[in-house]
Amino acid sequence: MPDDRIDPPLLAGERETLRAYLDYHRATLALKCRGLSDDELRQRSMPPSTLTLLGLVRHLAEVERTWFRRVINAEDIPLRWSAEGDFQAAYDASASTRAEAFGAWQEEVEHARRIERAAGSLDVTGYQARWGEQVSLRLVMLHMIHEYARHNGHADFLREGIDGEVGA
Repeated sequence: MPDDRIDPPLLAGERETLRAYLDYHRATLALKCRGLSDDELRQRSMPPSTLTLLGLVRHLAEVERTWFRRVINAEDIPLRWSAEGDFQAAYDASASTRAEAFGAWQEEVEHARRIERAAGSLDVTGYQARWGEQVSLRLVMLHMIHEYARHNGHADFLREGIDGEVGA
């Protein structure tokens, strides 16, 4: 599997480093899904889990939307896949396609990038309703890196189960 990800810089400022690591992990998710059919992307890991690569893509679109648009940008918008606010709904990709899931994810990543670039500093804050607290853009970016890194580990196992590809 060709790896076209850009490595984060070894020497850079805080914001550039956070941005680069987040983009690296976003690219890792895309890499794990590259070259697979819709059916393969919907393939479950192992019973009783219903986790799929497509479900991970949908979930991460929802996470991008929530942290950047709803929290930092204070947009009053619903979740993409649940009017009731159920984050687990995104994992159900049984009727989803690559085009639908990746289209949503790429759209949310672009929104997130615009919001982050427009913010004057990493100290910009937004209200995180679940915690009932203000959070900084710095925390959001660190949380997103953590979220992607954790789910990219899941993606490693899912991809290996589909076609034996490992690494990256």
